[in-house]
Amino acid sequence: MAQYSTVLDDVFQALADPTRRAVLSRLGSGPATVGELAEPFDMTLPSFMKHIHLLERSGWIRTRKVGRVRACTIERSNLDAAGHWLQEQRAVWESRTDRLEDFVTHTSNESEPQ
Repeated sequence: MAQYSTVLDDVFQALADPTRRAVLSRLGSGPATVGELAEPFDMTLPSFMKHIHLLERSGWIRTRKVGRVRACTIERSNLDAAGHWLQEQRAVWESRTDRLEDFVTHTSNESEPQ
């Protein structure tokens, strides 16, 4: 469980920043160079590279250098990890709300005068 937690911590930390979420959204359309990814943002390339390095360390993207150009691709495995965790949480909360609904309905039916 601790290893799973560490992976999720990294996954959600990477998603915590709007710049990184925008990079991931763009990479959802296909591979791109760092220059292409950095273009819409008003920041220096070294600052933008911090985002790229964090995404790479957290496993969201893979980079590959070809000559002088660094290309980025998205790694879908972290999306699956986040999706599975969210699915588990949804199941837990849906179960709790279903039980609450049953309790309220049952209690309401018992308190009605006959």
